[in-house]
Amino acid sequence: MTTEAITPLRQRMIEDMNARKLCAGTQRGHIRSCKRFAAFLKRSPDTATLEDIRRFQLHLAETDVSICTRNRIMTGLRFLFRVTMRRLDLASEIYHLREPQKLPLVMSPDETKRLLAVASSLKARVLLSLGYGCGLRASEVVRLKVKHIDSAQKIIRIEQSKGRKDRNVMLSPETLALLRQWWKLRRSRHDAQTPVQERWLFPGTRSGKPMTTRHLNRLFHEAADAAGIKKAVTLHALRHSFASHLLDNGIDIRKIQVLPGHEKLETTARYLHVATGTISAVESPLDGLSQPKRKRPGKPQSSREEAKPPA
Repeated sequence: MTTEAITPLRQRMIEDMNARKLCAGTQRGHIRSCKRFAAFLKRSPDTATLEDIRRFQLHLAETDVSICTRNRIMTGLRFLFRVTMRRLDLASEIYHLREPQKLPLVMSPDETKRLLAVASSLKARVLLSLGYGCGLRASEVVRLKVKHIDSAQKIIRIEQSKGRKDRNVMLSPETLALLRQWWKLRRSRHDAQTPVQERWLFPGTRSGKPMTTRHLNRLFHEAADAAGIKKAVTLHALRHSFASHLLDNGIDIRKIQVLPGHEKLETTARYLHVATGTISAVESPLDGLSQPKRKRPGKPQSSREEAKPPA
């Protein structure tokens, strides 16, 4: 889209989002939300009234829009009204609904093993192994560079991920071996002039760019289908399985909190509900009903009662 096609209001909103360093995905979502509101009004959002916002929220409630999607739409509109238009009266009319709390879907260790075994190529196996073995997000996997792999300290450095935060994750011997195998096969004709430390581990088809998360997502679903996994798993299930399996292995939950980069312990605690090994190890009270009741030990007699002669 050319600059001339962008309305002054949209251009101002883009400038406000850039000034606040909102990521590209967030900006696209906010713009889509405002376009949807404008389509509902059939006029520019800067002419909206309190009644228009009320009617739009009722419209979303009456359609098949999920609660999560509805909240995202209203978040974009709130930015427009509160930041760009400085209309706090309109922003105060927006409300959010409590989103349903769903348990993350995880794979069993056997399913994960099958998925990695049937990966279509060494590249696919390395990518999926990083997602599961290190608990990385898809965007973190594809944006890895050579400089992020520290074999001496046995860590992988994740730079400026979600929330613009850095963190370190473990580099297991098997992961390092897979990375070294991949590096021998990786083609370098597109970045031969780039310093080795700055090269992408998984370059994309566009020069100077890493592979896309869409490509990685396609590789995951191909492997899941080949492994015969019937669950409606997504690529993010590798990250969920990473944390769940660590809990089953007895790793302290506060250590697990650091590895995926969770800011709050409550986020990591969700995996206590899906750590199947931990849950299945708890004995049900129903099993206790079928077991013979143990007799309580008798009360020992005192020395005076023992010495008392019979009547």
